[in-house]
Amino acid sequence: MTAYTPSVVATARRSRGRRQWGVHTGLLVLVALSLAPYVFMLTTSVKTNQQYNESFWAIAFPFHWENFATAWVQIQPYLIASIAVAVASVLGIIAVSLLAGFVFARFTFRGRGLLYTLIAALLMVPSIASLIPLFLMMRDFGLLNTMAVLIIPQIAAGAVLGTILMRTYIEGIPQTIFEAAQIDGAGPIRVFRSIMLPLSLPVIGTVSLITIQAVWNDFFWPLLTVTDNSLRTVSVGLLFFQGQSATAFGPMFAGYLLASVPLLILFVFFSKYFLAGVQGGIPGSH
Repeated sequence: MTAYTPSVVATARRSRGRRQWGVHTGLLVLVALSLAPYVFMLTTSVKTNQQYNESFWAIAFPFHWENFATAWVQIQPYLIASIAVAVASVLGIIAVSLLAGFVFARFTFRGRGLLYTLIAALLMVPSIASLIPLFLMMRDFGLLNTMAVLIIPQIAAGAVLGTILMRTYIEGIPQTIFEAAQIDGAGPIRVFRSIMLPLSLPVIGTVSLITIQAVWNDFFWPLLTVTDNSLRTVSVGLLFFQGQSATAFGPMFAGYLLASVPLLILFVFFSKYFLAGVQGGIPGSH
């Protein structure tokens, strides 16, 4: 065995401490750079234009919380439209992808591999490639400037990734659970409703969060297909709000902050299920 002198051990500890200090410093710098825009948005949202011009980076007193009331009046219709589109899209994507994932994972039929490969191949198609055909289809169906034109494409696009995630997750559920239910006389519908659906809550949460984020951040499609102000989603609505409040920086940044709060709250409360769905595990099973 090799004997280590106290000086060697102390040197090794100092070297490890320097490495850890370097890692911690790098992480702190990364976090600071990531949070800097949000800190700036928060401090600016409670300023008047005069405070904004006099102290661009610094915090200015007194705080003007009325900026949030002004911003809320302006962006409330956009938030309601985004929530409606997000809820309808989530329900549609879960209904389609959960059934498709269950069938692909637990049933054997001719052409299953080819059909799943074609679905997976759709992930390789850039969304811009289908923009013009999709717009022409919506125009011919008379769906432009309606809520449906915002929901249907979200369901069609989100169901592709949703099906892949659902199938991967369901394949990780032990087959013995389904076999035991079938021995007890449960049919496919009962197995789906009573076993597969409760066990799939983590991946359902994952797909839901991904869908909500996609709806919240979608900009070009709502801008292209919707002209009614009551139907504009929050990403497009903030553009028009910015035009209306170009000289009022406090309410403008307050509107940006209010628009980001729903996503932040959702992720804080459902991050456990989101991570479990991505990793393919069931919360509390480890």
